Amino acid sequence: METLDFDVVIIGGGPAGCSCALYTARASLKTVILDKNPAVGALAITHKIANYPGVAGDVSGETLLEVMRQQAVDFGAVYQRSQVYSLDLDGEVKQVYTPEGIFRGRALVLATGAMGRTATFRGEAEFLGRGVSYCATCDGAFYRDRAVAVIGNNTEALEEAQVLTKFANTVHWVTFKEVLAADDHAQSLLGHPAVKHWPRSRLLAIAGNDSGVTGIEVRTKTAKDPVALPVDGVFIYQNGSKPITDFVGDQVAYNSDGGVQVDAMMATSVEGVWAVGDIRNTPFKQAVVAAGDGCIAAMAIDRFLNSRKGIRPDWDHG
Repeated sequence: METLDFDVVIIGGGPAGCSCALYTARASLKTVILDKNPAVGALAITHKIANYPGVAGDVSGETLLEVMRQQAVDFGAVYQRSQVYSLDLDGEVKQVYTPEGIFRGRALVLATGAMGRTATFRGEAEFLGRGVSYCATCDGAFYRDRAVAVIGNNTEALEEAQVLTKFANTVHWVTFKEVLAADDHAQSLLGHPAVKHWPRSRLLAIAGNDSGVTGIEVRTKTAKDPVALPVDGVFIYQNGSKPITDFVGDQVAYNSDGGVQVDAMMATSVEGVWAVGDIRNTPFKQAVVAAGDGCIAAMAIDRFLNSRKGIRPDWDHG
């Protein structure tokens, strides 16, 4: 199997990985981005983004990601479509195993995101990015004065439903269980005039057309037949998003929520390994936050590989 040597190996081609690559490549560090599929990440499937700093108007996540990727490549990073199936983090040089060969680097960055949820509902995969979302903070503003559904009764679903009440005129909250009367957070949500609660109910299917989602079918505790609800967006938190870490195993430390544990410089428990973006399972899964993580890690890597104590500023006052 071919062995390819780099200074920095980045696993994941989303905003965190591409931003990290941009900075490391610009610092003259030989950098490779290993990306399983540029079309399936959280940013890539986002239909519209209207709040990315410096980008005016609406832009698709796919387009924004293409710009980020090309910018990293223009600075010298290598972009490689590749599926990583295992790692060897022992020793000073880390090894990444792929069907295309073994990629070795003195610095390794984990940036595979948190799209570990498998589509389980009929229509979920078909309309993902076209009305189906896992992030109300990201997409809620696109449903101003429209009807949406939130599926799930975990903490994430509850908080995201509250975000949606700022925009949608109707929020159908579908929960498999009854909401506890002692849960003040949930009771506050139920008291909102825009919220319609469907307790002890199950999502059966998501319907739509070429334009996107048009409604859902719900099995309720009282109705004999499924209930059809017209909605334009469906936000699913049945199992939550899960950091993609299967290829890492137990080689790094994790937080109790499954996110990779890092310090302020994005360094993991293993020297020479960093983790950035949604793989950390941060509460704010935003492209700009992930990009910031990538920048921090890159500057820390530059310092680490060049044995400097300080961070080199990256701007020109001239």
